[in-house]
Amino acid sequence: MSVCAADLLQRFCADGTCPVSAPKTVVVAAHPDDEVVGAGARLPRLQDALFVHVTDGSPHDLSDARSHGFETREAYARARRCELEAALALAGIAPDQALELGCVDQEAALRMADLSRCLADLFHDLQPDAVLTHPYEGGHPDHDATAFAVHAACRLLEREGGTPPALLEMTSYHNGPAGIVTYEFLPYDGCDPVTLPLSDGERAFKRRLFDCYATQRETLGYFPIGIERFRIAPRYDFAQYPAWSPLFYEGFNWGMTGERFCGLAGDAMDALEIGGPL
Repeated sequence: MSVCAADLLQRFCADGTCPVSAPKTVVVAAHPDDEVVGAGARLPRLQDALFVHVTDGSPHDLSDARSHGFETREAYARARRCELEAALALAGIAPDQALELGCVDQEAALRMADLSRCLADLFHDLQPDAVLTHPYEGGHPDHDATAFAVHAACRLLEREGGTPPALLEMTSYHNGPAGIVTYEFLPYDGCDPVTLPLSDGERAFKRRLFDCYATQRETLGYFPIGIERFRIAPRYDFAQYPAWSPLFYEGFNWGMTGERFCGLAGDAMDALEIGGPL
């Protein structure tokens, strides 16, 4: 762990009373709502951040869309964008600070090389101090594809002579002995998380953020509001399974398995001409 990265993590995790500003940050998340799950209580300190969402939150399978009264994938995606903008507005963050990369929900792993190049260009132009993203844990294939693209983008930037940002992680979810595990990281040596108990005011604010996502109310019910955890990202071998198997998403008919994901990650690294671990 570099001193610089540790300092940036400390600044990122500081509460609203801290006189030191948050680092210049880009948040890269897979879906609208991931940012409030992982870092909702931090949003008031990130009013200058850019929020990048890899997918529009709407899968080709219309089951979720129709359950919320939407007949098309596009209408459901628009609703999720409106929910995102409402949540960010509570923290004083403008709609033009939210960029979507256009992947279909559940299909980001099919575009990992393109996403990596896009993010490398973005990081080159913005020169952020830190990027906050998902860990590689087998919870959702879009989370894992997003993590890959962020790590690979930093490798591409470094190869071109640039200085990559520090990579920080927020918790997502993964499988465990009793099913879904939230607000915990799979352990990696030398990557100790920072645990932030939320104050009463922070909990109330995060509940308001959750309430903005009416279409995700059932999913958000799996995430208790009490703590947030962050850490400096480890280096991952995306061509190998995460540290826990079976993967959570393998329990769903989303067209993705861990074996397929690892193969796609290997193909993306070949296309980008980079080797792992990233």
